[in-house]
Amino acid sequence: MAAESTPKHQSKVKADINLVKLAERFGTEEKCRAELEALRWPNGIACPRCGAVSVSRLTARWQFDCNACRYQFSATAGTIFHDSHLPLWKWFLTAYIMTESRKGVSANQIKRTIGVSYKTAWYLCHRIRAAMAEAAPVPLSGTVEADETFLGGKAKNMHKSVRAERITGRGSSGKAVVLGVIQRGGQVRLQVAGGTDRATLHGFLKGHIAPDTEAIYTDEHGGYQGIGDENTRHETVNHGADEWVRDSVHTNSIENVWSLLDRSIMGAYHHLSVKHLDSYLNELEFRFNNRENPYLFRDTMKKLVESGNLPYTELISPTAGDSC
Repeated sequence: MAAESTPKHQSKVKADINLVKLAERFGTEEKCRAELEALRWPNGIACPRCGAVSVSRLTARWQFDCNACRYQFSATAGTIFHDSHLPLWKWFLTAYIMTESRKGVSANQIKRTIGVSYKTAWYLCHRIRAAMAEAAPVPLSGTVEADETFLGGKAKNMHKSVRAERITGRGSSGKAVVLGVIQRGGQVRLQVAGGTDRATLHGFLKGHIAPDTEAIYTDEHGGYQGIGDENTRHETVNHGADEWVRDSVHTNSIENVWSLLDRSIMGAYHHLSVKHLDSYLNELEFRFNNRENPYLFRDTMKKLVESGNLPYTELISPTAGDSC
């Protein structure tokens, strides 16, 4: 049977903002702070300590003074921007670039674009990625596809550039395992895993799909056996026998996500460590799941202002080596 063609997603959504509008709307510290205030307090400024809405503006210090408890605060207090010495417009520009770059953007590119050190750019990108992570994503349902991929080279080459590599077979020494599940026409969930055994695959899928999911499509990897039940049918395609599509049964959607991940690593990041792989997956997930959202930049900034700070010490360790 001829393979069923699955056209790649081509977004026709017109974004609410472009680079010119970004510069016009958020080119000064005052404009950026006004936007953060509107995102943080859409119903009017309120004291984060006591909740009082009677506050005085301290214009010279970009702060507010609560008339009830006398607590002084700003739009960035207690957020991911707290204690940042970067101008806010550099935060805005970086967030815009990261949301608009379909294959991601490296810290080196951000370093050159906004004129900061590599360390500052790397930390900035990771703070934004941390805000992109969904705390409680909605379970997937309907028809879902599941698959796994392996990232990295042979152990003897791990000191060199770690590139995404699709391999034949199941698992390989020195490679990182990434599991993925996607709802047809909907969202994707990605996760670094310790292996592709039955317990791991079943735990991953049950943690991300609704109990009444109609169908799960996978390849014939034995770890997926038994994932179906009375509510959910499980069907497979045999990639080993060059079977890629059988009627509506295929894993083309999740394969397209792997292709996007491969291009992100090879084309943008070049080097990454397993330690931080989950954060890059969170970024890809967030951008992919919001591919039809015309207000992606605004919603990204809203997540930033709602997120707490991420200390630099939590990102580094004596063995961490992430140069993207």
